[in-house]
Amino acid sequence: EAGLKYFLLGALSSGMLLYGASFIYGYTGSTNFSEIALALSGGASAGLVVGMVFLLAGLAFKISAAPFHMWTPDVYEGAPTPVTALFAIAPKVAAMALILNVTYGAFGSITFQWGQVIMALAVVSMIVGALGAIMQTNIKRMMAYSSIAHMGYALCGLAAGTAEGATGVMVYMTTYIIMGAGSFAIILLMRRDGDPVEKLSDLTGLSSTHPLLAAGLMIVMFSMAGIPPLAGFFGKWYVFLAAVNAGLVPLAVIGVLTSVVGAFYYLRIIRLMYF
Repeated sequence: EAGLKYFLLGALSSGMLLYGASFIYGYTGSTNFSEIALALSGGASAGLVVGMVFLLAGLAFKISAAPFHMWTPDVYEGAPTPVTALFAIAPKVAAMALILNVTYGAFGSITFQWGQVIMALAVVSMIVGALGAIMQTNIKRMMAYSSIAHMGYALCGLAAGTAEGATGVMVYMTTYIIMGAGSFAIILLMRRDGDPVEKLSDLTGLSSTHPLLAAGLMIVMFSMAGIPPLAGFFGKWYVFLAAVNAGLVPLAVIGVLTSVVGAFYYLRIIRLMYF
């Protein structure tokens, strides 16, 4: 089921990406980023904006930004944990770098138009990710919704459309790699009766049976929740600061509020392990 869902939605996202690219080519006469940027220096037509929206929607599938996140929880749960770890880190970092390149490179002169799209993706991703993770009982499904929220936070910096915002995204994605790799490494190391740990309830009392693993997971969870002085705090600080400096204060406020909600499910794991 997970494989089929990934295949079908992946094909749909590729179709949207190509449809958007064809619109952009039709209205600018080029597929080269620098030539597209030159063609847009006088402003964008309605048709080109439509193409840009389709292109960004296709790329949003790749980073599992809501509302294009439908495949993520099922694929994370259905795949073997090492594959899930790869899904959670490598494609997201690569796709986010691609989105940065497309928005700041090809569409650099129409920041307002793509900024609106990115802002909408960021808000929906943060809310869906934070609220969706609360209800999960499976570790990998929880990490899936967590990753959706993290992509929303990264997009806050991108929505700023400034050099500071781009720096914030890169800092955030660097911390995301560390946190993602750390959490999945610990999940891979954990076993209960010889079987891989899948349920959150399997973490009960981990601090007494495997104190080092519990301590490592606690540090990673605190970092993901954005607790200072850990790396996750500084990642969020940079993206929210870029959003505030660009005048996107409501976006930063939504980010902070959803971070508070997100802290609940990270702290729940710590409570299970230690209390």
